[in-house]
Amino acid sequence: MPNPVFRSKAFQRPIEQAKQEQHASYQHAQGQPQQPYGAAGQSTAGYQSGGSDTMSPDQLAHMYQQPSASAADTGRMTYSSVINRTSLVFLMIIAGAVFGWTFANPVDNGGIYFIAVAVGFIFGLVNAFKREPSPAMISIYAVAQGVFLGGISALFELRWPGIVFQAVIATLSVFAVVLALYRSGKVRATPKATRIFMIAMVSYLVFSLLNFVLMITGVIDGMFGMRSGWLGIVIGLLAVVMASYSLVIDFTSIEEGVRAGAPERYSWTAAFGLAATMIWLYIEILRILAIFNQD
Repeated sequence: MPNPVFRSKAFQRPIEQAKQEQHASYQHAQGQPQQPYGAAGQSTAGYQSGGSDTMSPDQLAHMYQQPSASAADTGRMTYSSVINRTSLVFLMIIAGAVFGWTFANPVDNGGIYFIAVAVGFIFGLVNAFKREPSPAMISIYAVAQGVFLGGISALFELRWPGIVFQAVIATLSVFAVVLALYRSGKVRATPKATRIFMIAMVSYLVFSLLNFVLMITGVIDGMFGMRSGWLGIVIGLLAVVMASYSLVIDFTSIEEGVRAGAPERYSWTAAFGLAATMIWLYIEILRILAIFNQD
């Protein structure tokens, strides 16, 4: 699902404002008095009056020869910081998945598995709607979701050997294709497509909730309920398309955040958004493969 925290103003601040803050931070790093743009007359007056802020021509030349302060130097989000935080989050997911695969099978150790499901769901909602990113909460979410993924993957692998490897490869392949298309400029998030996506997303959530209620009440049988057979495959493929478009939205939000000069801490927000989308994509692909492999 698209991450609601990407709607934060931190990802949409005017670029000119970010440039002004970057200039002020650079002045502070060089030991210069911070002045707002348009105050050049004050600086000139001080120079002409022989005040304490007078700088010699050599000092001025040295100052202008210094490299420009980068986004990282001024505490701004960069693509590198997003990659680093995302890598860390996925390492935590993998660590949780190893534990879940070994100790949290929903059949043998259902208690651990369902605790992980509940913790992941709660912290997922908290992180999605929290105004400021919390590295601790995002880390808890990543580990809990990892345990959930490890447990459910172990169960599927026990029934259909080799299915997890296929699902992982397919998930990474979809991610790579979407990223390549986005970087080439051939795929972009547009207002019209996003509106259609949101309508489809709401319909998908309503259907999934109805399917879940009918399954736990015993109205319908089977491992996937109404999501079995060809109907389940079609719905699963539509979900994969929606998850893929959600990746496009994530990439767009990250690009806008970097360009707008979002604070570096929002790299955690970007990492959380990408992780949530990738988990959704993996689950949908795993379910489709399981339906194909059913007797």
